[in-house]
Amino acid sequence: MAKIQMKTPLVEMDGDEMTRVLWKGIKDELLLPFVDLKTEYYDLGLPERDRTADQVTIDSANATKKYGVAVKCATITPNVQRMSEYNLHEMWKSPNGTIRAMLDGTVFRAPILVDGISPVVKNWKAPITIARHAYGDIYKATEMRVPKGKAELVFTDENGKETREPIYEFECDGVVSGQYNKDSSIASFARACFNFALTTHQDLWFATKDTIAKKYDGEFKAIFQTIYDSEYKSAFDEAGIEYFYTLIDDAVARVIRSEGGYIWACKNYDGDVMSDMVSTAFGSLAMMTSVLVSPDGKFEYEAAHGTVTRHYYKYLQGEKTSTNPMATIFAWTGALRKRAELDALPDLAAFSDKLEKACIATIESGTMTKDLASLWEKQTPAVVTSEQFLTAIRATFEQMA
Repeated sequence: MAKIQMKTPLVEMDGDEMTRVLWKGIKDELLLPFVDLKTEYYDLGLPERDRTADQVTIDSANATKKYGVAVKCATITPNVQRMSEYNLHEMWKSPNGTIRAMLDGTVFRAPILVDGISPVVKNWKAPITIARHAYGDIYKATEMRVPKGKAELVFTDENGKETREPIYEFECDGVVSGQYNKDSSIASFARACFNFALTTHQDLWFATKDTIAKKYDGEFKAIFQTIYDSEYKSAFDEAGIEYFYTLIDDAVARVIRSEGGYIWACKNYDGDVMSDMVSTAFGSLAMMTSVLVSPDGKFEYEAAHGTVTRHYYKYLQGEKTSTNPMATIFAWTGALRKRAELDALPDLAAFSDKLEKACIATIESGTMTKDLASLWEKQTPAVVTSEQFLTAIRATFEQMA
């Protein structure tokens, strides 16, 4: 059987630890036998990022700008422990944060649903999509450890005029963090959310804490409302969907009481935390899709979870692991489907759809990884290793019409 052809390469960003192992397994078992895979490869594993002084991350983001579609493996954001473990030259910043900043993108995350695993929140009937503003805030903050003394916020405008605001008079040692955002990025975030809501025909919620951060969060609220009123209100009315703003604590209460089926837009940190909450409540962190969308229509698909370090250490000791590859598979299928859409390749789009259906059908038949077994509500499941799960998916795929 001839392999499905591609026209334009995907940008392929390899990663770290157990997800790097799964990455190769997915390609070998589920992609390369069926698709003449064309990628421009970048190794975003921590050793290579350290060797290149993180230039490889920048290069991968620029390649995404060039080709328009990327697929990314999970990567390590190093802490003090990782500095020693990997003998790093520097505590490199999050590659996700770097790529998101360069693309000025918004992250949309949604759970993968299967029949046989009910959400922990029993009234949730439909997926909740988290729209995360993927720019600035604490991910690009400047931090200081300070002794007793006075901390101030100082801003100098382009004409040299200086403005100072007191932060705190420290009577003991402490910490200070300075974070920022830009009106242009907030506006891009807003338009991405409004466009995604119209495309998917879903209501859009947006939540911050402008009662506390009156200027910082207040600016988010104001920009969203201005853009909605001037550019999107009539389209939302025509589509019969709703946009509304509320405080983040009220939004959490509403989400828990809701049936799902909407987009919840969050600032960067809120979106990071809430996407993990939503994915866990729907079943597993490994069952969450994630796509970064830039204002000019560039797409980077990834899994929403981390590198599964605990499993990787077992793998290094020769143990078989039962690590769930679903989100990483769906990153590949999402990227291939988008590439197919942009290049008018119906066979490649059909392959992506079929592979996703095979993944879900494999689980619904009772074959799954360990993380899902404790959530399973039907017959006694067959708990398999990562390799066995990929083999089972391939078998299901090949049996499908």
